[in-house]
Amino acid sequence: MMFARTERLTLRPGWIEDAPALLAAIGHEAVVRNLSRVPWPYTLADAEAFVGAWQGDPGPLFLIFSHDSGRCNLIGGIGIGPLGDQPHVMGYWLTPSAWGRGYAVEAGRAVLDFAATLGIEQVVAGHYVDNPASGTVLRKLGFAATGTRSSIHSRGRGMDVETIDYAIDLADRRYDRRLAA
Repeated sequence: MMFARTERLTLRPGWIEDAPALLAAIGHEAVVRNLSRVPWPYTLADAEAFVGAWQGDPGPLFLIFSHDSGRCNLIGGIGIGPLGDQPHVMGYWLTPSAWGRGYAVEAGRAVLDFAATLGIEQVVAGHYVDNPASGTVLRKLGFAATGTRSSIHSRGRGMDVETIDYAIDLADRRYDRRLAA
């Protein structure tokens, strides 16, 4: 099992005991509408199925816990795994009370570091056109827009939604990090 610790976050796999906290964190229409695989409404059974199926996931996949306030609170999820014909797609979400605090960038850096150590050379990502905040996160992580747009189905919206696609070369990212040191 993979774990990561950053200045303000702990990233770890989900456990069945996390299901109620997962439901509370992700169970907001404003969150689910920006995700491709999550149904709306999200139920405790959905949360239990998600953490119950954790074993054998093909990529780094984590729940995000903040520990700013001395407590460890589940605030989101992040991971890299397959989506359609793309083997290394990064996705993430945060509960609304965690928005705007830099957590997505902090967690994203840790996950991209994991991906690089696993030998993953390129990661792709995207955001729905009506969610520009996610594009800001991706650009802060070093992703570049590829100039392409696609349409990805959102289970939460029940429809295909236009996306802006991004990619990052992790070898370049490691090179840039060495120059900055």
